[in-house]
Amino acid sequence: MGKGREEARLGGEQHQHSLAEARDVKAWRMRPEVFQAVARGAVVTALLGVSILVGSRSLAHFDAALVAYTFSILFATFGLTYRYSMWLSRPPTALYWRRGWQAFFKKGWRLRNALFWVRRIGEDVLANRFIIKRDRLRGLTHLLIMWGCILAVAITFPLVFGWLHFRPVPGDLSLYEAMVFGFPAFRFPHDSAVAFFLFHGLVWASFLVLGGVALAVRRRMRDEGAAAVQRFAEDFMPLLLLFAVSLTGLMLTASYTWMKGYGFTFIAILHAITVIATFLWLPFGKFFHIFQRPAQLGVGFYKDVGRSEALARCRRCGHEFTSQMHAEDLIEVERALGYRYEIPGSPAEHYQWICPPCRRASFALAQSLLWRGTRGGERLAEPAAIAMPVHVNSCLGEGPLGSEDQENFHP
Repeated sequence: MGKGREEARLGGEQHQHSLAEARDVKAWRMRPEVFQAVARGAVVTALLGVSILVGSRSLAHFDAALVAYTFSILFATFGLTYRYSMWLSRPPTALYWRRGWQAFFKKGWRLRNALFWVRRIGEDVLANRFIIKRDRLRGLTHLLIMWGCILAVAITFPLVFGWLHFRPVPGDLSLYEAMVFGFPAFRFPHDSAVAFFLFHGLVWASFLVLGGVALAVRRRMRDEGAAAVQRFAEDFMPLLLLFAVSLTGLMLTASYTWMKGYGFTFIAILHAITVIATFLWLPFGKFFHIFQRPAQLGVGFYKDVGRSEALARCRRCGHEFTSQMHAEDLIEVERALGYRYEIPGSPAEHYQWICPPCRRASFALAQSLLWRGTRGGERLAEPAAIAMPVHVNSCLGEGPLGSEDQENFHP
């Protein structure tokens, strides 16, 4: 008997040890979406590395002094790709992403969507129309920062990667020649307006960014609504990094233009630290929305197709309130997230088939019925059909998006 108990005890210990090992293996095993994100990040980063190698003609035109910048950009590329992939793996984003492409390539809509894509890129992305409609000064802030950063990236990245460099024209030292990927592109006199604006492009970019940062800080300090929800890491850190990069860049220009190179080495190191810190922080902070925002274009195509197809009717009041595709997709996403809002035994079947005004009315009626029951009052049955509630002050058209607000405003 004693031997049997000892064997049972040892067997139990081995079983517990096996379970612990299984839990460790399960915890260590990478989730599929994480593995895909890591793989995509590695592939995109490798492709960028290869393009640097090829574009600089096997590093023949690569400036070794800029290697730290290059590695920080490669790190940012991996981080951004990883985070973007993880963002797309979330059920709501994945569904919008898939539906957006389906809507864009929908038969009979392709030419219209292509024209709308160009228009929306120009108005919403490049001109920030949706922000200017909310507030003109806020729109100007975004435009200054955005175009300053675009100009800086367009100049800096090709120079850092060795894709672009300038050289004197042999036999005529009054001319410069721009070399793109090792091929001659165009020539210009060194004392021309083209040379002045081209060689000082980063200066103009810095002025744009500093103006935008100043306006952003002004809003953060004076707008009570913005101040109530702002956080240092999400709202002030990006502005500080942009300010530091722009200011140290201007200090470099001032050093070699007017100060005969005084303090240039120290300022160059300080500038490098601010730029590298910005790229290292890029995948983790608020700047990630720069890469998310273009995906919003797919939502516009999704809404366009939804308006032209069957509309969902509220199963309480009978009014149309959204596209049927949208209601069905919401039900699918909620189930994927583990939320189930089915209403057993009700003609509505699911909470998403009830329009927002009726949801609020139903909530108020339920509270009223409970209150009557608590006070001993008579419970009154809800009528089988009831009109959709209408707010006294509808506020239609008061928002910044016009018809978009009218479609989505549910008092």
